[in-house]
Parts: sequence; C-alpha cells; structure tokens
Amino acid sequence: MLDRSESLLFDEDLHAFRASIRRFLAREFTPRIPEFEACGRIARDFWRKAGEAGILCPGVPAEYGGLNLDFRFNTVVNEEVSYAMMADGITLQSDITMPYLLHHAGPELKERWLPGMVTGEVIAAIAMTEPQAGSDLKGLRTRARREGSDYVINGAKTYITNGQNADIIFVVCRTDPEAGGQGFSLILVEADRPGFTRGRNLDKIGHWMADTSELAFENVRVPVGNLVGEENRAMAHLFDELPQERLSIAVSAQAAAQRAFDEALAFTRERTAFGQPVLDFQNTRFTLADIAAQLQVGWAHLDWLVQRHLAGRLTAEEAAAAKLWHSEMQWQACDNALQAHGGAGYMNEFPIARIWRDARVRRIYGGSSEIMREILGRGLART
Repeated sequence: MLDRSESLLFDEDLHAFRASIRRFLAREFTPRIPEFEACGRIARDFWRKAGEAGILCPGVPAEYGGLNLDFRFNTVVNEEVSYAMMADGITLQSDITMPYLLHHAGPELKERWLPGMVTGEVIAAIAMTEPQAGSDLKGLRTRARREGSDYVINGAKTYITNGQNADIIFVVCRTDPEAGGQGFSLILVEADRPGFTRGRNLDKIGHWMADTSELAFENVRVPVGNLVGEENRAMAHLFDELPQERLSIAVSAQAAAQRAFDEALAFTRERTAFGQPVLDFQNTRFTLADIAAQLQVGWAHLDWLVQRHLAGRLTAEEAAAAKLWHSEMQWQACDNALQAHGGAGYMNEFPIARIWRDARVRRIYGGSSEIMREILGRGLART
C-alpha cells in the first residue's frame, strides 16, 4: 500500500480523499484490469463512476460542476491510480487536457464541456503528435484553413491517448503557414464532426488498457468559436501548460516505481533459493536498498515540486528535470525489481510484468528524455 502519511504536503482532508480513492479503485478498477487490457480501453461506465467518485478534474471551479480544489488533490489521484497500475487516461483528462479548456477557452466552450469532463460523460484527448513530427512540434502539418466563420481541418495525428473514447479532441493545427513556429492554433474538434475518423487502436508494448490511436481529419469543418485561446498562439498556450503536464508524468513515474519496489520486496521475502529467502542474499538487499534510497529522494523532490507549482513558481526547466529524473528512475527501479523476481518477473501473471512494460513509454511521451536534457542544457546556457 502506498504510504504518504508522513508527507507535509497533505492534510487530513487530503488523507481522507486518498482513502476514498483507494476504496473506489479496489472496488471498481482492480477487478477489471484484465477486462480493460483485453479490450484496449477503459470502459466508459468506469469513467462515469470515476466522475461520481469525484476523482475527475478536481480543479474545475464550482460554477462548472467541479470541486475547485488545488493541485494537491490531482497529485493524490495521480499517485493512487498509478500505484494501482492504471494507464494514463484519467490523469490526461484532469492534469493535461482540462487546463487548456479552463485557462484558455472562452465562456461558451467552458460551459459546454467542463461539466461533462468532471462527471466522466465527456472524455477528452489532445492531438499534437503526427506521423512525421513528435517532439519537434514546429514540424506539424495538420492544417486549419479559415473559411468564413469556420475552420476546415485536414491532417493526421498519431499516438493519441484516449483517442478511441474521446468525445472532444484539442487539435494543434497550422493556421498560418507563413508564420513558421508561430503559426499554430489549438482548436477543439467534436468527435461527431463529419470528416473526423478514428484509425487503429495501436498495438503497444505496454499500457494495454490505454486507447492510443491514430486520428484523421478530412475537411472537418468547425466553427471559429471552437478556437481555444488565441489564433496562432498555440505554442504559447502549450508552453504555459507543459510544466504541469511534466509534473504529472513525474508523479505517475514515482508512484509506479514505488509499486515496483513493493512488489519486489514482497516477492523476495517469500521466494526461497538455496534454502533461504531471496531477500537474505546480499545482492538482493543491496539492489532493493538502492531503489529505496532513490524513492526516498524522489518523494521529497515531488513534494517540493508540487509546492512550487501551487505557488506559481514551477519553471519549465524544473518541470523538465522532474520528468527526466523520475521517468529514468522509474525505468531503472522497475527493471531491477523485475530482475529480483527472476523468471517469474517475465510472466504476465505477476504484476511486475505489467509495471515494467508500462514504464518504458514514460521516458518518451510528454517530451523524451533527450528533449528534457536539451531544455535543461539551454537553460544552463542562458545563466
């Protein structure tokens, strides 16, 4: 069980909130993991139950049906769902897509979509990556051409989380081909618009329950009122929200690393070799000691990061460092935890197999480790 009782970040209300989430996940999620992995998506009825439980988009103001809570509550949700081995759909909804609507959209879009995102009746995705452009956002080709009071969108996106379930998609489009990196806009596209189609639910190494999809836009016509933020200002809006996105990924990575450690510790206590528990071998103890030390540092770092974010002081460089360190630490911790299981670790019937295969992508999405190092390096060059 994830123990955050000693963290100074959380008070009694947050501990009670955590306990309610943990009960909900034990009742509604854990028994359905095989079902969700087999069908390649989290069922919509679970989304609605999550909304009823109050774990979707806790930061949405009361006027839009939310609880108007601070990011500590998002952090608690993130820690618990990641420790429970859930893919990232819910955290994407609460920590990544919702803020674009809340912080940059006009009143009409907020009133129309935010209440449903809180209840789970509306599932959102954000479509940045394309077949020929990932971390290099300036290479995106999807085009939104202005025709009177509409935009007409053409292009393709890929690796889009929540892509099969999504009711609304925040699409990064090129609206001014002559403006280079400044010519992009963020446009909300409803999934029932003519010309919008979903491609494959992609076959991935891990995150089997995440509906990661190809999306296509062929003369999709949407009203200009679906513009989120200002025209040709998408990059500025993305950079505004990326620190929270990367902090969210760091939280997920830390909680998943803790689960990997806990699984390895429990397994090596029970498993015997050469007449003694595997944990009694010095190599096993040293390996797990190294993970335990990294986890201790990681939890303290996350508390500091969340406090910085709550104060509005989290920088792009700090968020990049968080995403880099925690995702790299997670991968090493999960790999060593699987090794401690021996051959059992390679069997899908053991939780460590899922934890290990799900860990790999966190060094890629949200900005790869290489891009995070580049951001940090550029920051150093400016000092």
